Parts: sequence; C-alpha cells; structure tokens
Amino acid sequence: MAAYLQWRRFVFFDKEVVKEPLGSDGPAPGAAPASGPAASKFLCLPPGITVCDSGRGSLVFGDMEGQIWFLSRSLQLTGFQAYKLRVTHLYQLKQHNILASVGEDEQGINPLVKIWNLDKRDGGNPLCTRIFPAIPGTEPTVVSCLTVHENLSFMAIGFADGSVTLNKGDITRDRHSKTQILHKGNYPVTGLAFRQAGKTTHLFVVTTENVQSYIVSGKDYPRVELDVHGCGLRCSALSDPSQDLQFIVAGDECVYLYQPDERGPCFAFEGHKLIAHWFRGYLIIVSRDRKVSPKSEFTSRDSQSSDKQILNIYDLCNKFIAYSAVFEDVVDVLAEWGSLYVLTRDGRVHALQEKDTQTKLEMLFKKNLFEMAINLAKSQHLDSDGLAQIFMQYGDHLYSKGNHDGAVQQYIRTIGKLEPSYVIRKFLDAQRIHNLTAYLQTLHRQSLANADHTTLLLNCYTKLKDSVKLEEFIKTKSESEVHFDVETAIRVLRQAGYYSHALYLAENHAHHEWYLKIQLEDIKNYQEALRYIGKLPFEQAESNMKRYGKILMHHIPEQMTQLLKGLCTDYRPSLEGQGDREAPGCRANSEEFIPIFANNPRELKAFLEHMSAVQPDSPQGVYDTLLELRLQNWAHEKDPQVKEKLHAEAISLLKSGRFCDVFDKALVLCQMHDFQDGVLYLYEQGKLYQQIMHYHMQHEQYRQVIAVCERHGEQEPSLWEQALSYFARKEEDCKEYVAAVLKHIENKNLMPPLLVVQTLAHNSTATLSVIRDYLVQKLQKQSQQIAQDELRVRRYREETTRIRQEIQELKASPKIFQKTKCSICNSALELPSVHFLCGHSFHQHCFESYSESDADCPTCLPENRKVMDMIRAQEQKRDLHDQFQHQLKCSNDSFSVIADYFGRGVFNKLTLLTDPPTARLTGSLESGLQRDLLMHSRRGT
Repeated sequence: MAAYLQWRRFVFFDKEVVKEPLGSDGPAPGAAPASGPAASKFLCLPPGITVCDSGRGSLVFGDMEGQIWFLSRSLQLTGFQAYKLRVTHLYQLKQHNILASVGEDEQGINPLVKIWNLDKRDGGNPLCTRIFPAIPGTEPTVVSCLTVHENLSFMAIGFADGSVTLNKGDITRDRHSKTQILHKGNYPVTGLAFRQAGKTTHLFVVTTENVQSYIVSGKDYPRVELDVHGCGLRCSALSDPSQDLQFIVAGDECVYLYQPDERGPCFAFEGHKLIAHWFRGYLIIVSRDRKVSPKSEFTSRDSQSSDKQILNIYDLCNKFIAYSAVFEDVVDVLAEWGSLYVLTRDGRVHALQEKDTQTKLEMLFKKNLFEMAINLAKSQHLDSDGLAQIFMQYGDHLYSKGNHDGAVQQYIRTIGKLEPSYVIRKFLDAQRIHNLTAYLQTLHRQSLANADHTTLLLNCYTKLKDSVKLEEFIKTKSESEVHFDVETAIRVLRQAGYYSHALYLAENHAHHEWYLKIQLEDIKNYQEALRYIGKLPFEQAESNMKRYGKILMHHIPEQMTQLLKGLCTDYRPSLEGQGDREAPGCRANSEEFIPIFANNPRELKAFLEHMSAVQPDSPQGVYDTLLELRLQNWAHEKDPQVKEKLHAEAISLLKSGRFCDVFDKALVLCQMHDFQDGVLYLYEQGKLYQQIMHYHMQHEQYRQVIAVCERHGEQEPSLWEQALSYFARKEEDCKEYVAAVLKHIENKNLMPPLLVVQTLAHNSTATLSVIRDYLVQKLQKQSQQIAQDELRVRRYREETTRIRQEIQELKASPKIFQKTKCSICNSALELPSVHFLCGHSFHQHCFESYSESDADCPTCLPENRKVMDMIRAQEQKRDLHDQFQHQLKCSNDSFSVIADYFGRGVFNKLTLLTDPPTARLTGSLESGLQRDLLMHSRRGT
C-alpha cells in the first residue's frame, strides 16, 4: 500500500476555461444570461445537466428537460429531444457511433432504454433503433448505472434495488437480443464494466458493499466474489492495457484494483471519492474532505451543498501526482480530443491539456529527479535515443557530485547511443580505472566494442594485474558469447607477455596463425606447434605447413617428415585420438612441399620414396626430384656395390613410365650426370633412333649399330642408309656388316642400286665382290618387272581397242533391242516398255518402281555409280599437292608415286560430263560418250 502523501506532486497539465468560439451568436440554448463583461467569453452549457459522456469526437450531455446535447470539437452545441421528461444515463460507444440512453417519458418509475444510431437521421434527429423498458421485473426501481460492450453484443443495466439485467445479442435490435436478470442483491449497484480477454468476456459488478465478476460469454455465467468493499456512484472505472485492464474501485479509504478472478494492488488515497475516471494511463479522482458515506451519496445527491472539491491525477506506474487542483461542484470529468474536460455546476467547462513529454522531463531535470524522469520516459514510450540522453544527463549529474560509481552505471545504460569516447575520457584518470573497466566490460558484453576498446580494457586488466578478471573476460564458453575482437586481444596479451592467455584465446577461437606464431617465435616450443598443426582441419594444416615448414624442418626434421607423409597421403586431424578413422581423408599436393627439404636431402629422399610407393599418382615433380636425387647419389658414390644398386634404382624409376610427358627433363638430368644407360633408354622411349645410332657410331659399336637398325628399321628406314654410309667410311674391314646392311636394303628396296654403288665407293677396302650378289639380284628383279609391265601394257591396249570399237558401233550402227523379258521381273516384255543402250529392257511400271532416275538403267546404276565415284575421287585429289609431296618424299619408289598420279589424270585437263540424256529410250550418244566408255571399261576389267 502506498500513501499518496509520499508521492511527489507536479503540474503536468495546463488548465484553462473553455471559451466560446469566435462568431458565436450567444450563450448556449437555455443557458442563463451572462453577467459582466467577461462572462460572455466563457462557454456555458445548458442548465439542468444531469448526465455526461464522451466519444466519437463529441461531448454528450443529458438534461432535466429530456434533451441530449452534443458539443463538437469546434465547440458547436447541438441537441434534440430524446425523452419527454428527463435523461438519467448516457453511454457513448468508442468504436461505433451508437449512443445508449436511459430516461423517462412519463411520471413515475418507468425508465426507458433507447439506442440511437448517430450516423442515421430521422426527421433531423438521430435514428432511434430500439426502445425497451429498463425495469427487470414487475417491481419499479431506479436505474443506477449502464454499460455497453464495444462489440454491441452485451449491455448491462444496474438498479438501485441491487439487480443487474444483461441484454445479450444485437443491442440495436429487439428480435436479435435477449434480456435476463444476471444478478440480484440487497445493495444498490453503483458500477458496471465489461472486460474482454481473448474470447472470454467478463462483467464487473460493484455495489455499495461488494465487488464481483461474471463470465458472460458462457452459458451459466459463473460468478466470483472479489471483495466486500464497495463504492459510490461513478467511483469505478476500467483501466487501459498499461494496467492490464483492471477494474478500479475508489473507496473512501483506498483505491482498489481488481482482476476478473482476484484483487490486485490498492492505493491509500484519502478523501471521500466522488468521481473516478481513467485517462491515458492516469487515474483521475475527484474527492472532498468532508466524510460522506457512499449510501448517502447514492440516495441524497441532490441535497448536497456546494463545496470545494479536489481533482487529483495520479500516475500509478511512476508513483507521482501529475496534477492537482480545486474545483467548485464538479459535475463530471470527460476525456476527448486528447484532453480532459471538467464540468462544473455553473455550466462552465475547464480543459486540462497534458504537457508534452519533453516539457515534463525538463521540469524533472530542474529538480534533479532523474530516476523519476527515466520512469516517466519509459511509461511514455520514449525512444531509445531520448532515454539515452536522460541517462547521460543523470550520469553527468552524479559525476559532478563525485558519485563515480553511480555515474558509470548510468553511462553504461547509454551504450549503443552515446559515443563511448565521451565516457572513456572522463574515467581515464588512473584513480578511476575500476569505473573505466566496468564500463568497458559492459561495452564488450553488448558486442559494441571496437579494437581500441578491447586494447584499452586489456591494458586496464594488465595494469591492475587482475588475472582473475582477465581470465573471466577471455574464457567464454563458445564463439557466440565472445564480445570482443579476439585478434586484438591476442595481440595485446602477447605484447604484455601474457602468452598463456594469448594461446588460450588463439586455440579456443581457431586463430591458428597466432597460436603458431606465439609457439614458434615467443615460446620456441616446436613440438607443441607441430602437434597443434596435426589437430587442424586439412586446409589450415596445409597452409600452416607451407608457412612454418622450413622452421620446423630445421629443428625437428623427423617428426616434420612424418606429418608431411600423412598430410600428402591420407590426412585426418588427430583430435587427441578421437578422430573418425573411417571418414575419407584429404591429401595435399606433395610437390608443393619439396622446397621445405632444401637442406635436408636425407629426409627429402625418404619423403619422395614414400610418396612414390604409397601414391603412384603423385605429381610429376615428386618423380623428377627423386630421379635427380638418385642420379646425384649414383654419381658421387665410390662403392661399386652401392653404385650398382643406385644404378638399378635409377633405371627402375626411369622405366616406371612416369617420364613420358616430361621426356626432355629426364634426358637433361641423365646427360648432366653422364648416366648413359638412362640416356639410351630415354632415346628409345622417345623414338630418337637417330640419336641411338649416333651414340653407337661414336663408340664404334658395330654390332649395336646393326641391332639398332634391325629393331627400329621398320619405323625409320633411313637407319639402314645411315649404317651403310657409316660402314662405307670406315677404313677397317667391315665387309660382314656391309653385306648384312645390303641384304636388308635389297629385301626392303630401300635404296636405288646406283646410290648404293656411290655410297660404297667411299670405302677403300670394299671391292666389287661385296656388292656383286646385290647387283645381280637387283638386275634380275628389274628384268622380271619389265616383262610383267610389258604384258600388262599389251593387255590394256587390246582392251582399249575393243572398247573403242564398241563406242564406234554405238555411234554409227543402229541398236536393236531384242530382249523378250523384263530385266527386273523376268516376265515377258509387254508394251509400254523402256530400253537402254546397255541392252537392258524393262516394263514401264517395273522401271518406275525400281528406278532412282529416269536417265539411268537400274541394273547398271550400281556399277556406273562406282565408276563415277572413282572419277570424282580422282578429280578431288587433283589439287592435293601436299599429299602428293608427302607421298613422294616418304616413298621408296618415287617413280611409282608419279606414275600413279599420272594414271589418275592429275597432270591432265579432264572434263567430266554428268548431264543426263534428254531422251529416255535413245539419248544423245555424243553427250554420254565418256560415261559409256568408263562403264564398258569397268565391265571389261
């Protein structure tokens, strides 16, 4: 319970009396005439006002004459006659332009409820959509209060005899609504209010002696007794969502707040309560000090004498009184157009306009009430920038008072809005280093610190030598909880000599380069650095091995070589033995790590031999380097047995087939180290038979020369010619080798005899007997070839003569077609028929079915097509000069090549006539002469 006397009072509202609008014709209808020159300046309401309400942009009044008045924002007063006698209750809905009223049309206790649709007109007045009696039963009773749900589905009416009626359904229509008695009691009902929570609708009912709630959205209307304290008329209200839509009951001693199922907080506001109202988070209470019981208030209101009344506006959230003023005889308090309007009995309207938030904050700042200003700003939903400004001013105030601890707490609340340098400059004094540390810690915790802030905070820790706070700052559980730049922290800790802390950060936050740099450059712990690399994922392990490999190889070569073997074959992070050994491993390019072994040839040889053994598809650089190492070792080795072993290893590597694409490089290596066996092998693999021959000739290895010619003479016949020329220039007796060369030349017809004789003429020891057998056999073969050629020429001449005779007959003699059968179906030939000069005849329908062309004989067409294709092929080859030159150069018998091209007509101008004959039966003989010649010659061969 909070005593209101302890609450601070402020003037957060401006009070003024509402004046009549300019151009007004005079006072309101029925109002008393103004007296005095200033009286006409103020707005006066009609006399006899009994009830008031507001909503939908108007203030609504009911009077003793049965009229309902509307006061618009422009202060224009309009009204209409709603009842014949008087209006007692009004309820203006906020979401619909519907007005519910209770009044009397005749003498006696017979209140009527009327529902008015203010959007529609009936003869100039609002349309009355429904009229029904308010009395719940047969006993007459006075209506005490009225409320309507905003969804137009519920309306509750309270009576002086303690009963409450609930109108359920569409309240604007008789046939869609149902009225029933919800509550009966012994005490007058003084207040009603609907509260909607989801799909559940509650109805609060307060009497002079108790408070209760009903669930009216169900069937049985369960009731909950909330309290045994009541209140007078107009002393209850429903709060807004800022107070969770609580039902407010203003008793004489306290103000109570209720939920539908329990009582909430209460506030001790003394004084006899006359009016309770809720406005924009404020509780408005009108009270007087004179003690009057609620019962007398309810029953004898009209007999009360005019006296001073106090209007207090309470801010329940922030616990202060926003406004307090004294009025004379308040009729009611209304809220509309963002302001409060207080109606007094003299007919005047007083407007209470709330000051803007900035003005209220400045008033609090002047009194140094920063905490209250903060609470007020939060309740007014001031943005974060505005709040940060208040926190900064509060911090400056505390700092100026010497309260540095309190000031830094306020500055911490400005993080994210206020520039950190503003605060840091204030606490850079060494005596305030603890405050600066607290601010920087929070700055990092909110992930708003930059690298300079991290550096400053770590320097604060190191200057204070506060290892506990330092470890607490850097040892977070996960990467997501880190509120500082890790790399900056590592750099600062390393400079300060806190290597263990820097290593912790680097290892836990995967800054592998920093971890290895500290281990290798500062601590010199090479074993630990190598172990750490072995734990890294493949990409990081590979990059760090390239970066630090030379240093590690210099200090721990064996361990380094082992790790490189694993990295380049089947790498899996060690993870302290917990790695998944079944997962597929990765492998690096072993060729890229060869420079690491610059000064470690023994480890390099072991590494390369391991890679070539377990990974045959290693990069070519591995085999090149391994060959160079083996050749170097072979060249410098003095022990014959070891040298032979190294020789075998080098030859084996050359024969592995890994140097096919890099033949030149391997050949250069073998020549540099004078490795002759390797050179000869590479010559043979590279098909450099000329170089092999030249090598054996230089070393006068005659038998090897003959062996080379025998092995490779088929691929390169010129080897025999070079061998003959070589032996011909030798002065010593080489008859045996010359004879062997001549025999092969004769068998393969590699050289003309005259060239053989000229070549052997250079040998002073060679005699005619050496080439006698060669010359005799050559002459015999040429004689046989001449005889065969003469026989073929004679046969061709005879065939040419025969063909010419056939052509002449075709030109000069008529052609008699004596075929009796069709050449296609072998049936008797009948007209119409088709005859060709070739002697074939066809039925016309058979010819049309099987013929591809009207000018060609179907029977002779395949053979003729072959002849034509040959002619076209020869024609196409006439211009193939490059092919002719190539064949002429590569052939052993150049004359045969030239004769072949002469036979194709390459050197003749041949005109090929392919135009079809004009007639089907007897075409022109002149146009088809060459074609017939070719066809006959083809059949005769």
